[in-house]
Amino acid sequence: MRELAYGTGETGIPHGIPRDDPQGNLQGNLQGNLQGNPDGDLDDLDQLEDLEDQDIDPGRVPPSVPIGGDVPRSTPESVPRGAVNPRRGPKVVALGGGHGLYASLSALRTVTTDLTAVVTVADDGGSSGRLRRELGVLPPGDLRMALAALCGDDEWGKTWSRVVQHRFRSEGELHGHAVGNLLIVALWELLDDPVQGLDWVGRLLGAHGRVLPMASVPLDIQAEVELDGVVTTVQGQVACAVTPGRVQAISLLPPDPPACPQAVEAIQEADWVVFGPGSWFTSVLPHLKVPELADALHSTSARRLVILNLAPQPGETDGFSPEKHLEVLREHAPSLLIDAVLADEGVVGDLRELEKAAVSLGGRLVLADVAASDGSPRHDGPRLASVLDEIFREKR
Repeated sequence: MRELAYGTGETGIPHGIPRDDPQGNLQGNLQGNLQGNPDGDLDDLDQLEDLEDQDIDPGRVPPSVPIGGDVPRSTPESVPRGAVNPRRGPKVVALGGGHGLYASLSALRTVTTDLTAVVTVADDGGSSGRLRRELGVLPPGDLRMALAALCGDDEWGKTWSRVVQHRFRSEGELHGHAVGNLLIVALWELLDDPVQGLDWVGRLLGAHGRVLPMASVPLDIQAEVELDGVVTTVQGQVACAVTPGRVQAISLLPPDPPACPQAVEAIQEADWVVFGPGSWFTSVLPHLKVPELADALHSTSARRLVILNLAPQPGETDGFSPEKHLEVLREHAPSLLIDAVLADEGVVGDLRELEKAAVSLGGRLVLADVAASDGSPRHDGPRLASVLDEIFREKR
């Protein structure tokens, strides 16, 4: 396994270049593959609607970096080389995948400088599914989305967020592939280490946090689904997400997958662990089915926060009330204690029942206005960040 050089020294090796690659071959390969026009339509990425209003010249990309020079990046604070970067905010680990994790990370990166995303690796559809089947790799899509969410708000971060989310449109084999998926998989092949590959992409993007897979192998989700009194088994993340009927329980294949060691360590060392929002059965609950992760989530001294969805997800959680989400969480992890449950005050129907469900998990209910003002079932980033900051500082 190669050791990454995190910083520049007398050799002039830039951040993220392996010490055994002083000529910067990996950096050169990366530049050669990614230079170009980042213009791309984001119409199939609902979680990125806020980017559509950003004033970015699609024909302008930050200039390439000479081999041997520092890679410019967004950083939470400007700290001279060699100085200690003071940590702001608690150590936070966010669990999930897809749109929901994108929302939580977009908010969390503004309230803490010590943020780790632990991401589901069960996607079997679209670009991720194709790469997974062809190359036998972890599905990169949810990992890519998490990295995009952690990009900074400066021109570098905004531009690279768009680049990695850009999907090719063609009549050929590249159709539907996201640039970031290809970049991540290329680095996995070059480095032969998924975590180092993700760290490398994070440094290129200037990500305000770290992204880790929840397991070291690709997973499949298997769901028990009830429809008209008949229970059937559905396999695959996409199938589970759109299946008619009500999902009753999920399991993973393989049933005892190895957890990513760095993810286990992050959970054990965290101050806060955040569950959700997101697809309940296919993005949030799977973490509790990876034995080593589940053990860490139960034994960590971190406080645990659940962020509830703003609306049921068609197919997967049709008809679910906010309290039903908590009941399902308890069914899948009966001994897991939660410290706080955050719900938008506008979607709570039976306040007493929701409070009762939160207390049954050992936590308190926090009500706040965190929904987007346009009426869509999306969390508003600044509002969510403000409330999360208050919860972490025990102001709520």
